[in-house]
This record gives sequence, C-alpha cells and structure tokens, in this order.
Amino acid sequence: MLSSRIVRAAPLRTVALAARRLPLIQTRTFLPESMVGRAKIDEKYPDSDYPSLTSAEDPEMNGGYINPPRVKRQFRDPHADWWDKQERRNFGEPVHEDNDILGMFSTYEYTWISPGKGLAQIGAFIVVFLSVVFTVKQVYPDRVSYPREFEGGLVKELGGEGAIRARMEGDEDP
Repeated sequence: MLSSRIVRAAPLRTVALAARRLPLIQTRTFLPESMVGRAKIDEKYPDSDYPSLTSAEDPEMNGGYINPPRVKRQFRDPHADWWDKQERRNFGEPVHEDNDILGMFSTYEYTWISPGKGLAQIGAFIVVFLSVVFTVKQVYPDRVSYPREFEGGLVKELGGEGAIRARMEGDEDP
C-alpha cells in the first residue's frame, strides 16, 4: 500500500517543482534591482567628474593622463636618493603608461656595443670557426677504410651460386 501512495504523490511533487523553477532568462544576481540597478550604479559612480576631452586635447587617448618622459629606469642614476631604490622611483611620481616595458624588471638593454660592431663580431666568429673546421679537414689524416672481407664471399648466405657475392680474400683492392 505504501508503493501506491508513492505513485499517487509523484505527480503532485512534479507540479510543486515546476512552480518553484526559475525563469528561463539568465539571472546574474538575486539582489533586488534597488541595490544593483542601473540607476543605483549611476548614483554611486557618476560620470560627471570624468573629463570628456577632444582628440586634439588628448592625442594619446588616455583620459588626459600626463605621461612622464619615456626613460627606462635602467638609465636613471643608481646612486641618487630614490624613495624606492630598487625601482629608482620617488614617492608620488607618476608612472608611465608603459611601465611594464620601462621598469627595472623588464629586459635589460645592452648599450655597450653598436649593432654594426656586434654583427662584425658574429661574422668574425663564423669565419674563424669555419677556417678551423677546414684546417682540421685538410690536416687530419683520413682513416684508410677497405670493404670488409668474408670467407668464401658469403655465396650461400646471399642466395647461392647465381647471386652477387660479397668481397672475399684475394679480390683486387678497390
């Protein structure tokens, strides 16, 4: 009798679940509209304090931010009295827009040699290397190598009397 009661209760359960089901539209939050609505966001964060500049007033299109000169921190004086000695920066100093490229933790710029002199050095290395290889090839004697000789020329192993045999003792030198 318990099983018949369960069978009769199953349709009632599905109707109750369908009534509690969420709408098919995706809801990102369950907070009320009075807390997260567009009107509340505009009230909390007004856009009136953000400057609206023309392209002539703001050619870099960065909201009027004044970038300091584009100087890599590596080239600043390391012995000056910096507030941040590792980054060579003072407190409150504006950070350049490309700080990830201009900071101390970016790749090091090698400035002690010009590109032309560097290419000349690489070319000199290649010339010296190839001349050593050529000299060794000319001076170092090659090992004299002869084909291996087999007893009877491996006639049986290579297919019998009609087959091409291997080299055997007594054959002329190659």
